[in-house]
Amino acid sequence: MAGREGHSGRRRAQKPNKHKIMSSHKLSQELGRIKQLETILDSCALELTPVDEVWPGLYIGNVAVAQNKRTLCKLGITHVLNAAHSKQGSIGDQDFYGDTCVYYGIPAEDSDNFDLSLYFRLAADFIHKALKAKDGKVLVHCIMGMSRSASLVLAYLMLQQRLTLSNALKHVVQRRAIYPNRHFLSLLLNLDDQLSFKRRLCPFL
Repeated sequence: MAGREGHSGRRRAQKPNKHKIMSSHKLSQELGRIKQLETILDSCALELTPVDEVWPGLYIGNVAVAQNKRTLCKLGITHVLNAAHSKQGSIGDQDFYGDTCVYYGIPAEDSDNFDLSLYFRLAADFIHKALKAKDGKVLVHCIMGMSRSASLVLAYLMLQQRLTLSNALKHVVQRRAIYPNRHFLSLLLNLDDQLSFKRRLCPFL
């Protein structure tokens, strides 16, 4: 009996889980890529200001600028994209701007749980159409103008201007202090990979 108990008590050596190893390796690689992007963000020598033009006709700003009609008029803003559309992040909706600006609200949260990628193409299309309109100028804002709004502008530069994520970041940080959270950077990396793959197959995309 003792022999049987000894035999039954032995544990077979568990084989390494290939999926876990691959997953761990992939996460490590992604973290390394995110840190490279954060190095670009950290290289920004600019102070955070209420609003900055980061591309011809395209501005990133904070909520105070978005709610100041006099400032919007002075800048010539015709379209407003609110990346923090909520009771806390927005005074209202199209009614607030009336005929002065075309409004588009995205109820994004600056958190690790919000899938902002669902709005990348919608935001990029809105910005693209606005800039193609006569005298079109767009303000993209959230609360601070650092994470949510910046992420949507980066997506626009990648989707419509064909910039890589790295080049889009380098371009924007020369014009505004931004800092998308790591989750948003990860989503943008996924978009970067998708676009890179598609454009290798078809350079005209």
